[in-house]
Amino acid sequence: LFQAMQVALDAAAWTGGLVDPTVGAALIDLGYDRTFTRVPSVDPRPVVRVRAVAGWRQVELDDRRMRVRVPAGTVVDLGATAKGLAADWAAEQAAAAAGCGVLVNLGGDLAVAGPSPLDGWVISVRDTASLDLPVDAGPEQTVTITTGAVATSSPRARRWRRGGADLHHLIDPRIGRPARGGFRSVSVAASTCRLANAASTAAIILGDGAPQWLRARGLAARLVAEDGAVRCVAGWPSPAVGAS
Repeated sequence: LFQAMQVALDAAAWTGGLVDPTVGAALIDLGYDRTFTRVPSVDPRPVVRVRAVAGWRQVELDDRRMRVRVPAGTVVDLGATAKGLAADWAAEQAAAAAGCGVLVNLGGDLAVAGPSPLDGWVISVRDTASLDLPVDAGPEQTVTITTGAVATSSPRARRWRRGGADLHHLIDPRIGRPARGGFRSVSVAASTCRLANAASTAAIILGDGAPQWLRARGLAARLVAEDGAVRCVAGWPSPAVGAS
């Protein structure tokens, strides 16, 4: 748990606070702490009050004692980093135990370890399925990797309605509400899955500024706009070119 907190705070610092582990209370306010069908979709009251996020800088780590201190009332959410960390761990451990190359897929967070197949690991990348659309809806692309990881973030899969409003789980810590960016999914290739996951989440929150932000960090990425238009940056192969 201590390492997971370290990774979460590293991601917060690296993204300038776009990925912030202290958004847990805002998620609970929105109704993300229960089965979606138990959240009233029609309610005369406001959807949710805007909650100020405590901020990742308020979290203190004691490396020597392996303790974490958070402000009173703060709820930690590791959703933007823990799954990527778990994929990295699982791939490394599985490759060591099996003595061969492995690919681990944890719901769209993919990490590889050990020697790859001769032609690399072939991965199908597409929009995460939403509750409203068939699983194969949206543009799809096949890419190949030999090392590292790929992660996809999207506000389309974990969506629900509350008070007559459409909500999703990717919180913009600057406003304490679901991000209003212009991309329906972002896939990022990186050296580790925890890095790819943090970057794809930050890109969704950034919206229009995401392509330049990813390009400046040398992170190959595929961004799908709300209208389905695909944009590739920093070496991610164009859909017309194919795998790379």
